Amino acid sequence: MPRAAVFGSARAVTMSKGCDTMRLYAWIAAYAFRRHGTYRIAALSATFTNTIFGFIRAGVLIALWHSRPSLGGYDVADAITFSFLTQALIEPMRIFGGGLDLTERIRTGDVAVDLHRPADLQGWWLADDIGRTAFALVSRGTLPLLAGWLVFPLRWPAPATWAAFAGAVLLAMLVSFGLRYLTSLVVFWVHDDRGVNGISLITSMFFSGLTVPLVVFPGWLGTVAHLLPWAALIQLPADVFLGKHTDLFAVYAFQAAWAVALLGAGRLLTSAARRKLVVNGG
Repeated sequence: MPRAAVFGSARAVTMSKGCDTMRLYAWIAAYAFRRHGTYRIAALSATFTNTIFGFIRAGVLIALWHSRPSLGGYDVADAITFSFLTQALIEPMRIFGGGLDLTERIRTGDVAVDLHRPADLQGWWLADDIGRTAFALVSRGTLPLLAGWLVFPLRWPAPATWAAFAGAVLLAMLVSFGLRYLTSLVVFWVHDDRGVNGISLITSMFFSGLTVPLVVFPGWLGTVAHLLPWAALIQLPADVFLGKHTDLFAVYAFQAAWAVALLGAGRLLTSAARRKLVVNGG
């Protein structure tokens, strides 16, 4: 067979395998969306809770901004909008969620099955998390904003800004997954993950901007907070939504850099975990 024909056949096989892999990941994401959509009452209850806390946080921020107008470059409308927007992003970014379901599968040893699936372990769980995030954006990302809009004059972005905000949310989801994937893999070495999850919860709440906007952090603390990966989860998407960042490329570059770094670290830790895994003594 001519060399060109051999190369052409190999390229066709590679492309076919690539298409099959992409279809598999798409199926995983779609299945995750359906799975999380099964428990509608639980999702509705959690959304209601997020909305109520949005009003509570809005009241606190209103009091703060009335005493300190233009704090951090925000006005009262910005602060109120930030409150409800961040409540809408809590579940998509899994600020309270700790690790993935992978954590329990590592603890029980079921991860051995995952490692033999016809897909990369990290890619499988990323696809699963994309489906979960998509459902969370639909089910728990809209009601808090709509409820806040009915009561307060929220700061809505221009139509073109919605596309920029969607890009920031997508990159934030990758950073969130990268952090939580690393947290999950730690269970290969630390079998009780409660301490790790506790640290993850505190850092996510404090440095993402959920507790208070990072723009109110003083001096060096604010500088450091804006450089950490958690700033990419809530603060940066919120600032894009509010039109506080004119250099969108810088925002995307920051989020993408942390996403690549965390996913790369996850890849390396996955390789180390494969060598660590012991099932049934062998």
